[in-house]
Amino acid sequence: MAEQTARDAKLVQYLTEAYTTEKQLETALDAHIGMSTRAPLKKRRQEHLRETKRHARELEKRIKQLGGQAGTLNEIATEATKAASTLVGKAMAAAQGPLHAVRGTSAAEIELKNARTDYQSEAEEIATYTIIETLATAVGDKETAQLAKSIRREEERMARFLERQIPMLTKAVVTESIPAAERNGGSRRRTSRASSRSGSSRASGSSRSKSSRSSGSSRSKSSRSSGSSRSGSSRSGGSSRASGSSRSGSSRSSGSSRSSGSSRSGSSRSGGSRSRRSS
Repeated sequence: MAEQTARDAKLVQYLTEAYTTEKQLETALDAHIGMSTRAPLKKRRQEHLRETKRHARELEKRIKQLGGQAGTLNEIATEATKAASTLVGKAMAAAQGPLHAVRGTSAAEIELKNARTDYQSEAEEIATYTIIETLATAVGDKETAQLAKSIRREEERMARFLERQIPMLTKAVVTESIPAAERNGGSRRRTSRASSRSGSSRASGSSRSKSSRSSGSSRSKSSRSSGSSRSGSSRSGGSSRASGSSRSGSSRSSGSSRSSGSSRSGSSRSGGSRSRRSS
């Protein structure tokens, strides 16, 4: 058997990590299927469990083709640590299912938290297969790159399904765990506070409006009073000037009368003198 190259050894390293994750996910999915209360979610988990088992078989086959030892990371540990690591690995895988059963106080909450764990597992697998695809492409291993790409696409489909389920499962927890009066009470309190603030704003606006109108009326009355005073003063000044004009006109008239009288008197005296001379 040819010696394994550094390239193949690195590919086997990441393929083995992916294989280990798939085997752990088999255990978790099997437990979650047994606890599923929603038919669509249970059915999709059953489908993905079949996909997960196929992924593990395909990875195992490729690991052997590259000269690696098929098995999980615990199964291929050194003899010095194999016994301990195997026990730990089995305990971790077995615990994923039963421990999830005590996650919440209601069936809806258990379903929600199991879906969250599945979603986290899918995200980890997507990252792992993206690494393998990129690595295999970089070193020219088209077969490994294609395998990683096809598995990644199936993991992405499962992740999208779970992403759509999580909001609905969360709403189910709200419905099952929180009384309707408490769910609606918060909304009523917010509406009441908003109405109080709105009423205060309108009252404050009305006060400001009344104050403005009162101030405007005062200014208007003051302006009219000032205008009346100025008008009265103007009329008074006009009467004084008219009186002065009358007195001036009377004086001029009196002067004219005296002048006329003087003229007539002179004329009479002159006429008398002429009459005496003629005699």
